Amino acid sequence: MKETIAVARFRDGEPAPAPSWHAKVKHWTGMDRAIAFVVLARLLTSFAGIVTVLMIAHFLTPREQGYYYTFLSLSALQVVFELGFSFVVLQMAAHERAHLRFAPDGNIHGDAAAFSRLASLLQQSVRWYFVAAVLMVATLLPAGFYFFSANQHAGMAVAWRGPWTLLVVAAALTFQLNPVFSFIEGCGFVSLVARMRLGQVLLGSILAWTVIAMHHGLYSPAMLILGQAAMQVAFLAMPALRRMLSGLLYRHVGGNSVNWRQDIWPFQWRIAVTWFSSYFISQLITPVLFSFQGAVEAGRMGMSLSITTSIGAIGVAWIGTKASPFGNMIARGENAALDKVFFRTLWQSTVLVATAAAGCFLCLLIGNQRFPQLAVRVLSPWTFALLLLTMVLNHFFFGEALYLRAHKREPLLVQSVVVAFVLGLCTVILGKLFGANAVAVGYFLLGGVVRLAWATYVFLTKRRDWHGRLTATR
Repeated sequence: MKETIAVARFRDGEPAPAPSWHAKVKHWTGMDRAIAFVVLARLLTSFAGIVTVLMIAHFLTPREQGYYYTFLSLSALQVVFELGFSFVVLQMAAHERAHLRFAPDGNIHGDAAAFSRLASLLQQSVRWYFVAAVLMVATLLPAGFYFFSANQHAGMAVAWRGPWTLLVVAAALTFQLNPVFSFIEGCGFVSLVARMRLGQVLLGSILAWTVIAMHHGLYSPAMLILGQAAMQVAFLAMPALRRMLSGLLYRHVGGNSVNWRQDIWPFQWRIAVTWFSSYFISQLITPVLFSFQGAVEAGRMGMSLSITTSIGAIGVAWIGTKASPFGNMIARGENAALDKVFFRTLWQSTVLVATAAAGCFLCLLIGNQRFPQLAVRVLSPWTFALLLLTMVLNHFFFGEALYLRAHKREPLLVQSVVVAFVLGLCTVILGKLFGANAVAVGYFLLGGVVRLAWATYVFLTKRRDWHGRLTATR
């Protein structure tokens, strides 16, 4: 509204008022309401991560630390059961909602066919994730029991069975709720979902810290996830949101149902393979070191990766919130606007991530001198620096991938599979023969440099093919 008034005055011969300081900040940083909430959540997550790291170093033994981070890596295998459906749901919803209007009271207006297709999408995703959650518990629970039983290294025994069981059950609970919030975000309620994520960080962290302080630290991953689930349920109880979802879930879609085989599966299976491949790029490292080098070495790598991932998550907030708007722009054919927003957001977020990485490395160097008892819980500075550089490169990769996938296509399939296979093989070989330092080198070269170089070539090629030469030169 303010922008419209300013233009009218200028046309009447009056000078437009100078933009306010917060408008200038918004322009140069790309900070909107959704990003503000997500960044706040990421900053809080980073702060909570620092507190958690310190508490783990104080209350958990080095062996327990190894179990802690291996728990997290193994539970990430849920991508096998998700098959990339949450991202597909977000993009499908973003494309359908371009033809609809959402009222504040939760009612939806607009094209009846788009309304039915949107309802069909939500109904199918709820059914899909319920079945997948059951399969996940039936698979991950015994797989974890086998892995930890088969890799009992010499030393003090660690009570891991109860914590692992609760973690799998908690993960299955949030697993069923996550697609609903992907759907809500795809419908344009990005800031609402961001506020919910902020609440998740607060409640989940408090519960996790409580059990760590009570000397039951291995239960903290499960308590973190249970806190997140509780916050999701609380948000779904909001009247307007409940009315909107109920109207969609119980709507008779008739002949306007989304055809899973034709509309979803051609895109989903490519995303599924890509997401599964990403597990071998990042999450395989800690279990491999746990198996070949022991829990202590796995714990040092796990904590180092956790810190770098937390930093990268702040930058992802800048561009991750644009997934739904990107889908809307593509659905309306606004390619020039898409490129303008994308490139500005990508460079802003990359500068943020690089600055944060430099600051983290400086803190590590200082910490090595003043707090040696904490420094031994992470990797050496030069190895940690490789993880930070890889994180920065992966952020740029994430931005390019988000842009391409917003078109409901997955041109990075071959790249993801090849990089995952080669890197996974190198991780096993290097982890078995040389340990964490060698694994970090392989991760940087293959999971960072090669991955980004290949993805950038695909990005430039597909962007030119899809949008034409005119858009490609803007």
